[in-house]
Amino acid sequence: MTTDVPLTSLYQDLILDHYRKPRNRGTLPDATVEVHVRNPTCGDEIRLQLLLEDGVIADLRFEGEGCSISQASASMMTSLIRGKPLPDALALGSRFTEMMHADADAATDGSLRDLRALAGVARFPVRVRCALLGFDALREAARQSAGEAP
Repeated sequence: MTTDVPLTSLYQDLILDHYRKPRNRGTLPDATVEVHVRNPTCGDEIRLQLLLEDGVIADLRFEGEGCSISQASASMMTSLIRGKPLPDALALGSRFTEMMHADADAATDGSLRDLRALAGVARFPVRVRCALLGFDALREAARQSAGEAP
């Protein structure tokens, strides 16, 4: 008798866990940069706050409303990038974007950790924007912290 649980079921459980119990959700009073992004297609929203210290994401929080994909993805992203230099966090965002555009190598990239659970979203183009919303916010935060206009 086998007790193997299908990988897709484990991934679904992980996504639901991040959606129901989001990590790093809330406000960050001492944030050095704050951005708000919205998916115009579905209305999902993410507000991302970062505390940057010498180019490193020392702390971060997010708030948002939307589907389980956008909110779970933001939770996974914040868990992954805390403590990382901003360029490294942006590189992870690029790798995640590759995965969302059906790059098979990116889908097996261990550096994405929990975000790999969202690889199946690539089969649903309408939902890809939902999954990328958190990293859209991160890219906008990086632009703002560099003094670039939105």
